[in-house]
Amino acid sequence: MSDTDGHVVHPTREQRVRNGLAARRVTPVASLAELGASSRDPIALLERQARSRVPQLVPVRYGRMTTSAFAFFRGAALVMADDLARTPHSGLHTQLCGDAHASNFGLFATPERRMAFDVNDFDETYPGPFEWDVKRLTASLEIAGRDNGFTAKERRRIVRACVAEYRETMCRQAQRGNLAVRYSHLDPTVELADSGDRWDAGIEKRTRKALDKASRRDNLQALDKLTVLVDGRRRIVSEPPLIVPVEEVFADLDAEAIYGDLRHRLRSYRATLQWDRRVLLEQFELVQAARKVVGVGSVGTRAWILLLRGVDDEDPLFLQAKEAQPSVLSNYIDGPSFRNEGERVVNGQRLMQSASDIFLGWQQGPGADGVSRDFYMRQLRDGKGSAVIEDMVPKGMKLYGRLCARVLAFAHARAGDRIALAAYLGTDEEFDDALSTFAVAYADRTERDLQALHDAVDRGRVKARSGL
Repeated sequence: MSDTDGHVVHPTREQRVRNGLAARRVTPVASLAELGASSRDPIALLERQARSRVPQLVPVRYGRMTTSAFAFFRGAALVMADDLARTPHSGLHTQLCGDAHASNFGLFATPERRMAFDVNDFDETYPGPFEWDVKRLTASLEIAGRDNGFTAKERRRIVRACVAEYRETMCRQAQRGNLAVRYSHLDPTVELADSGDRWDAGIEKRTRKALDKASRRDNLQALDKLTVLVDGRRRIVSEPPLIVPVEEVFADLDAEAIYGDLRHRLRSYRATLQWDRRVLLEQFELVQAARKVVGVGSVGTRAWILLLRGVDDEDPLFLQAKEAQPSVLSNYIDGPSFRNEGERVVNGQRLMQSASDIFLGWQQGPGADGVSRDFYMRQLRDGKGSAVIEDMVPKGMKLYGRLCARVLAFAHARAGDRIALAAYLGTDEEFDDALSTFAVAYADRTERDLQALHDAVDRGRVKARSGL
């Protein structure tokens, strides 16, 4: 932290503990259970968000959100931010993921080519009260458990295990040194090997399969899946509206001029990379680009994939350029502003993750409509993999929720005052009780919000395109 003159202040451990205990007196842990009534219109919030998105893709987003309560929740980060802003909060800030639901954690390959498990979506990252991320994670587990048909007792065990893991991990991190906290990470292969009797044979088999599948998700696999040979040249497949080559998106514009602009943008993006990585990127040439629909909450934002060629066609690099709009949290928290929202995403990701993609960078520029937009860029596939929450059994979701909570605590400890956070959380189960209660209440509200979306579709207020 800094004082008014910009000098770094280094409070003692005792002072940091007192700060956490003071926050606990101002906002008792038990008060975090409160959701309270709200008259907000969830559909109006989603419609407001849709105004800046590609109009043709907004019905795809609504279509995906109508499939289940968990799918709705995934697309409704803005709705939950609006709700959280009306609840008691600790006042203890850290860098937030901003959208820490269970599907936004996953596997990826580190620069050293080891598999890691961590938070892996940072579109909404922003500084804020630490518990907002924990609430979004626990609510997602409660909602997913309902969708999967788990009993109330099973769901409560899942959520409480998640919250306890977060609290206990934060308390352990509070006892560690700064460098040890920075290097903390979860190695999924080691976690599996050391799991003992915590895993049954079915869960272990699915986990090993997921690790193997993720390790094979690389640029060559993407080349095989996303391209075809046309007259001896690799071209990105056209599967409207999910994948549409640039030449089709802007059929009325000069393709050569478009690719000239893209090469200029690549040079601008390259300048945001670490120097040695700029040298590596310069060894690739742009081949083709396409618009690609991704996720649930991101559908309608502008996302592009770029195919680059190295020494030959069998040496590809796929980059993803994803539009970065202001974080949904920035509407409700008095926090920093950014010249480039892509830089916000990149900096938040680098701060929170144990390791990040070597090609993580940002770019800014006008589109064909003349509107300037921000983007962040990374590799499209680099050992990335995620759990299928909808296929989990109770024991598997309980273990998965604990892993998510642990890496979330690692991330919050890197970015915030872990000693104050641990003092606030305490060693009893009061935090576990409060967030378990909150998760149930928020799942009830999400089910009502999903019904409101179905009603809006039925009345023609919004259009939903299903099956995509």
